[in-house]
Amino acid sequence: MSSPTLLDQSFHTIMKRMVETGQAPFYTELASKLGLPVEEGRKTLHDLFSAGIPGWLYPRTDYIVSFAPFNNLPTQYRITIDGQQKWFGQ
Repeated sequence: MSSPTLLDQSFHTIMKRMVETGQAPFYTELASKLGLPVEEGRKTLHDLFSAGIPGWLYPRTDYIVSFAPFNNLPTQYRITIDGQQKWFGQ
């Protein structure tokens, strides 16, 4: 089996954080988790969204707004698991 690409690792890191905390990481956290310089983390974040994943960044920023099936900003779609509501859906 081949090793996961940097974009695969980025996707996994963001999804894991969303599932665990209900919040998306900032690119500085992504860079740290991936062992990258901060600017490389920002570029990787933008490359991931440019690849066509179902999600988006807030316009003209580096903040993750949506990362399917989750939304980082509150929506009317509340997701509750085991009595905890810390997630919002797209």
